Amino acid sequence: MDSTNKMSYNAGQAQGQAQEKAGSMMEKASNAAQSAKESIQEAGQQMMAKAQDAADAVKDATGMNKSN
Repeated sequence: MDSTNKMSYNAGQAQGQAQEKAGSMMEKASNAAQSAKESIQEAGQQMMAKAQDAADAVKDATGMNKSN
């Protein structure tokens, strides 16, 4: 293998490694984004449940929650 071919081979190897690393980083970023999305959704559901509990407590305190 002459020096031109060897340099070309090495450049190809470096490019392949860079592409693999970039793909891995993108996958990690995607996983982090998905995890954040799930955390936000869970927090939103918890807030909605607490708000409903608070609304029910107000209804109970004011007598609006009685069914006749």
